Amino acid sequence: MEILVMAKSAPKTLKAAYLLKGMGKLEISILKLRLLLELKLVNETKLFQLQTQLAEIGRMLGGWLKATQSS
Repeated sequence: MEILVMAKSAPKTLKAAYLLKGMGKLEISILKLRLLLELKLVNETKLFQLQTQLAEIGRMLGGWLKATQSS
């Protein structure tokens, strides 16, 4: 979340770097969720809901990054 706030406030030249860091952290979160599922430490239904939300966040970050690079 901190990285996204930094991206929002950053000058145009730095936004892409912050967004890429944010996407990396998102990927790590997704991997951690998969690990929790493999270890059977979480409720599958809740995990799939979280994965859906993280996928949406990923799409939004990708769109923001694309818009930043095209302008």
